[in-house]
Amino acid sequence: MAAANLIFTEEDGSIGFGDHLLEQKSKVSDFENAGDLYKVKSYREITKLERNEMFVYESVPGTTVRHLRETAAGMEFEVEGDKDAQITVELEADTVYGIQIDGEPAGTMKTNLSGKLTLGVELEAGRKVSVRIER
Repeated sequence: MAAANLIFTEEDGSIGFGDHLLEQKSKVSDFENAGDLYKVKSYREITKLERNEMFVYESVPGTTVRHLRETAAGMEFEVEGDKDAQITVELEADTVYGIQIDGEPAGTMKTNLSGKLTLGVELEAGRKVSVRIER
């Protein structure tokens, strides 16, 4: 994926970003979607997304994300990577969220006072995993 394709608008209006196969850090700033400005940094070690200079998503190691959609109740996306990833997202502070991975319940978690929630996702090359996080 070329740097120009590091972030893009999906046909459904959601966001796709990141490239877990890149050997060198790449970034794109000032990508506009629905009136917001996004910035993405990605390569095999880390993927990070910001909206209007505020944290949205980070994974270690790097991941490729498709169809990221934030809703009033939470967030959903598809994620792909070569190995298991620790993913941190920012949601509403001090709130309990239910997590589903590939449609299966994966428990509940409470965000901290800054609204961050961290989860582990089992990944393997060539397979996308859907994640849904809802209040």
